[in-house]
Amino acid sequence: MKTGTIDRKTIELGLKAADSDIYDENEIWSRYSNDKVDIGEELAGVLRTLSKALPLSKTLRALSIGSGVEPQFRILESAIRGGLYLLDVDKEALDIVDERTHRQSIQHVATILCDYNTILESPDNTENFVKTKLNGKRMDLITFHHSLYYCRESAWGVIFKNLYRKILAPRGAIHAVLMASESKDQSTTTWLYNHFAGKFFGCRNDQDLLKFKRELESTPLFKRGQILSRTDRVHFFVDDFGKFMAVAWMILLYPEVHKYTLRQREEITEFVYRKFWLKKKPLVQMQNHLVLYRGIGFKGLI
Repeated sequence: MKTGTIDRKTIELGLKAADSDIYDENEIWSRYSNDKVDIGEELAGVLRTLSKALPLSKTLRALSIGSGVEPQFRILESAIRGGLYLLDVDKEALDIVDERTHRQSIQHVATILCDYNTILESPDNTENFVKTKLNGKRMDLITFHHSLYYCRESAWGVIFKNLYRKILAPRGAIHAVLMASESKDQSTTTWLYNHFAGKFFGCRNDQDLLKFKRELESTPLFKRGQILSRTDRVHFFVDDFGKFMAVAWMILLYPEVHKYTLRQREEITEFVYRKFWLKKKPLVQMQNHLVLYRGIGFKGLI
């Protein structure tokens, strides 16, 4: 490998970051990017729309699917007073939320440990979930913030139908957020993933939220709803190459999905070092938002 002016100690730091825990990688991303700010800003528009559509006396209920740790809690807890349900497959993440709700005597937040695929791909399981976990109540808001990654795109339509029929209130909203699936800009997370996963494994990101919007628009069940989308730019940079690479490995799905060889990891690390680190250039994420409004008699916000 050509090294040029590369600092080998820095490269070794980036290679070592490949062993980072996914929880730590996500924490770095959340801390040093404006991802949660972007999600919060778009979600505020959804909440404003629901607040206008619903009586002031109504307390909102929400289900956050793939909620993770603190960010979802902080964004939604103050606005959702009728019941906030945080669902995730990660027990460690939910334990953090449980500790806080217990410590601060917060009564309207509940955690649910399960894989949403087993619930939402079956109408019967979805109905039973409402009865046993949601106190038989429908939700005014349902969120998928970076959590549709953990589901086959071919199942999205079935899941949204079951949510719409069984869980979403007559006047409510579903808000989904995902990284864009296509980008020609080499500074983006999408390009980084498609380039290296494509080069080494023949894989590309096929989870396209904007394409899914078109699928929903052609589905009779959603004809009376509003289906809106928006694309934002999220920036990530941290003045620590190990932390920067930890996020790069998370984006490249190493090692959970793609097991890059040492030589491949060296090539990736050198690319990120030259492309981003030496230039102090942020990694950009083109972020797609999709909102499905139900029962709203005016143009909703996104």
